[in-house]
Amino acid sequence: MTAKFPTFSPADSALLLIDHQTGTMQLIKTIPLEVVKRHTLALAKTAKILNIPVVLTSSQEQNAQGPLLPELADILPDAFAARVKRAGIVNAWDDKNFVAAVKKTGRKNLIMAGVTTDVCLVYPAISAVRDGYNVQAVLDASGSPFDISEDAARRRMEGEGVVLTATNTVMAELAQDWSRPEGGQLLGILFNEVLPKIG
Repeated sequence: MTAKFPTFSPADSALLLIDHQTGTMQLIKTIPLEVVKRHTLALAKTAKILNIPVVLTSSQEQNAQGPLLPELADILPDAFAARVKRAGIVNAWDDKNFVAAVKKTGRKNLIMAGVTTDVCLVYPAISAVRDGYNVQAVLDASGSPFDISEDAARRRMEGEGVVLTATNTVMAELAQDWSRPEGGQLLGILFNEVLPKIG
C-alpha cells in the first residue's frame, strides 16, 4: 500500500526555486514566459508572507544562462544573497552545497519549481524523493522548449512519486484559511498576479 502524501503547511515546507535565470527562461515555449515569471514571483511572495524558508540556485550566471530574476533579490534579499551558484552541475541535487542548504531548512516537504521542467526540475525533484523528501513540482512556474520533453518529464516525475501541482493550488494549500491576515495577503497575490482576470 502506498503511503499517504502529506498536506504541506508553512511549518513543514521549504520552497526551492531552481535556475530562474533571465537567459535560460528564454528556452521556455510550452507556456507563456510571462506566466512562468509571474507565478515564480508569486511563489516567492507566498514564502515571504508565510515565513517559509527558500533556497535559490543558479547555474553559470556569467554565461548565456544569465542572472537570476532581479525581482527575486527584492522579494527575498537574504535567500538571493545566499543563493547556491552551481559551476555547471545539471542536477542541482548533485551539488553538495545545494543539498546542504536544503537540509539546513530542516524541512522534509519541498515545493520545487525549475525554470525548465525537462532539465532543471525533473532531476532534483526525483533525486529528493529518492532521498526521502516529499516533493511537489509547480508546473506553471516551469516550462520546457518542447511539448514532448515537458510531457516526458511530467510522467517521469509522477512515476517516481513527485506530486504535480500548480501555483494557485499550492498557495491555497499553504494558506489553510483565507480569513487569517496572511490569507488575505495571499488572496491579493492570487487574484492580482496568478489567476486570470475575472470579467
